Amino acid sequence: MRVRGWWSAAWPTRRSRALDVSLALALAVGDGLFLWFAEQDFYLPAPVVSACSVVLGLAAVVRRIHPVGLGLFLVTFGTITGAGAFSALVILYSLAAYTASRRTVITIAILGYITSLAVAGPTASKEPFIAQAIFSVAFIGVPVLLGLYMGARKQLLASLQERAARLEREQHLLAERARGEERTRIAREMHDVVANRISVMVVHAGALKAVAVRDPERAAETAGVIGDMGRQALEELRHVIGVLRQGEESLTLEAPTVAHVRDLVGQSGAAGLSVDLSIRGDERPIPAAVGRTVYRLVQEALTNVHKHAGMAGTRVDLGLLPEAIEVEVANDPPVARPEHRLPSGGNGLVGLRERVTALGGTFEAGPCGGGYAVRARIPLPAS
Repeated sequence: MRVRGWWSAAWPTRRSRALDVSLALALAVGDGLFLWFAEQDFYLPAPVVSACSVVLGLAAVVRRIHPVGLGLFLVTFGTITGAGAFSALVILYSLAAYTASRRTVITIAILGYITSLAVAGPTASKEPFIAQAIFSVAFIGVPVLLGLYMGARKQLLASLQERAARLEREQHLLAERARGEERTRIAREMHDVVANRISVMVVHAGALKAVAVRDPERAAETAGVIGDMGRQALEELRHVIGVLRQGEESLTLEAPTVAHVRDLVGQSGAAGLSVDLSIRGDERPIPAAVGRTVYRLVQEALTNVHKHAGMAGTRVDLGLLPEAIEVEVANDPPVARPEHRLPSGGNGLVGLRERVTALGGTFEAGPCGGGYAVRARIPLPAS
């Protein structure tokens, strides 16, 4: 497992493995032949220098995974034996390109420069020392600078790729979040349109069945109310479906007003619920988002009374304050279980809380004096 891990770290792809192996063989053969036939004035015989050059060239196969160790090997073994020509250039380039610390690269390069002058000065060619110093600067500096540039470029490309991948992940998460919020909004709208309307229609249908024989006139009136509510439900449902197909601005729905709240209370009263509406403050136009939330809150609260409290006495208090709208819907303790038990998903109050808090308001719902109360305060936007 350790050998396999080292192998994968050294050569992550077949292409890199083939490149490094081919390059090491080429450097070993090239430096070996070059220093065998080259005229030199070194203290070691040419065959020994050539053999050491082959070793140094083959060592270049680990230039990616051990650039620092290979650079130190070049400074010590290569400088003392006089081995390496093309191999030294490749090793210096790899040291600068694959080492993360620039300080380490510069330190090894300076150490190699000093060592080359100290070893080669008294034993190598008869050229002046200043010429050797200039040649060593060029020999070491060019591959090191090129390696530093390519390493920085590689790091920049890697950081850009990582940033692009991170942005793609963030966009995916944002898209998933937006889809989740859209599903929640659609579910809330469908609940308001279908569940509330249909629940009240079921209550009316039960009342219609009860009075159909003994009070035909009231039965006809109740049937008319059911028809009106069905048409309203279809209109709102058409609006929701139109938004899903064509976008938020495709269809416009009339913003609910205080008059719509009165009609809503009247529908519950027509279904047999004893409900009183009190309005505090001066009636005036309400912003569409606030009016829609107030309407849905009263609608959901009255629907819950129909579902769970039957015909218990109910009070709807609407406070039209200068800076906010206050709504309270409270019912008395139920005197009997509802005649027509309606299913409940438990999501209505959750949707109301989401609507109110989205507008910066406060929402409360819970038992109150044996009954149940829903309260909300929705601030009005500054004009």
